[in-house]
Amino acid sequence: MKNKLLISGLALYLAAAVLAIGNNHGFATGPFAGEAVRWLAALSLVGYAFLRKSLTPWILVGMVIGAELGHDFPSFAVHLRILSQIFLQMIRVIIAPLLFGTLVSGIAAHADLKKVGRMGVKAIVYFEVITTIALVIGLTAINLSKAGEGVKLAGAAAVSQVPAARPTASDIILHIFPENIAKSVAENQILQVVVFSILFGIALAMVSEQKRKPMLAFAESLTEVMFKFTNIVMLLAPIGIAGAIAFTIATTGLGVLGNLAKLAVTFYASLGVFLFGVLLPVARMARVPIRKFIRAVAEPATIAFSTTSSEAALPRALECMEEFGVPRRVASFVIPTGYSFNLDGATLYLAMASIFVAQVAGMHLTIGRQIEMMLMLMLTSKGVAGVSRGSVIVLFGAADQFGLPKEPMLLLLAADQFLDMGRTAVNVIGNCLASAIVARWEGELPEEKRPG
Repeated sequence: MKNKLLISGLALYLAAAVLAIGNNHGFATGPFAGEAVRWLAALSLVGYAFLRKSLTPWILVGMVIGAELGHDFPSFAVHLRILSQIFLQMIRVIIAPLLFGTLVSGIAAHADLKKVGRMGVKAIVYFEVITTIALVIGLTAINLSKAGEGVKLAGAAAVSQVPAARPTASDIILHIFPENIAKSVAENQILQVVVFSILFGIALAMVSEQKRKPMLAFAESLTEVMFKFTNIVMLLAPIGIAGAIAFTIATTGLGVLGNLAKLAVTFYASLGVFLFGVLLPVARMARVPIRKFIRAVAEPATIAFSTTSSEAALPRALECMEEFGVPRRVASFVIPTGYSFNLDGATLYLAMASIFVAQVAGMHLTIGRQIEMMLMLMLTSKGVAGVSRGSVIVLFGAADQFGLPKEPMLLLLAADQFLDMGRTAVNVIGNCLASAIVARWEGELPEEKRPG
């Protein structure tokens, strides 16, 4: 029944498209025929989402209903912006406590890095080099495709027109460091929260086990609570997306859907460049047997792609890489650590999404400003892999820090499921490869046996 409703909804939309083409070519089908067919298609998708009982189809429904309202009832749809603003407010309240919990627990929990010695250092250096390359690829791709240009959001335009005094280099450096953490949280100074959290995590890792354990337990508990809090807020996502899409289409037309499609094409092309232009040459240089690695990583990558969850793929990734030849002590350290420090697909997406938002807003960011934003994203993206739609949280942090408007981020969230599939799969592939490369550097990866 579920699949029948989905197929009927898609078929009805196809019929509506045919009717629209017929009208454009002079074949009159009645003024409301296409509109009625589209709403029947939307109702079919509502039935499909109701039977599926999961968030993803409801997000799709929110996008469809919002588009229909914005197109057919624009005077009503412009008042639905309040729905998206409520959702945006709820997202903002998550950012500071979530970043504090994830960064502190992520750093302090790895106090045993001293014990693993050079393996830990090599892994962290590799993670940062590869994620930096991912940032550069995402940044280059979105600047070339300009997928966000041409959209005129009323709220975004208003933000972009506000004049701001250009800070000096001393002001920028001074602004990084907090003078009062409560003030930083209240004012959404996310970079200051990140700096405080990193220093707090390092200090916590340096104290005795007896003193560290209660505070680490608090940070881990806070992280889990904020993950659940985020899941609750995400239940409002279909309503927030419907409001944002309705308002956007009512004020700008259907062109924004073309911009989202262009972003998706740019994103997946960039993932291809990263996989074949970065990870493949790195694997060859490290003498990782390519075909054997592809066979090993195929199942966990497929799980990640279909579930959009790195955590769902973790147990099988550990098993597959151990079967591949990576020692358990290496795989069990590198892969889980990579879930905080080596999110290749997510990092590439964040670079692309942040510039897309600026392009939608009509904001011109200099290369220096873009690099500054990328450095912040490298810090704020650590540790949020475990939360559903974690990239949205990171993007909101960047928005508060760099004055980006919030409305375009809901447009991104409308297409996030499709984009999340690719970036999650690449996250898993990148971490599996990292474990093989670290094992090679440690001299513990078996050489490939060649015939003859």
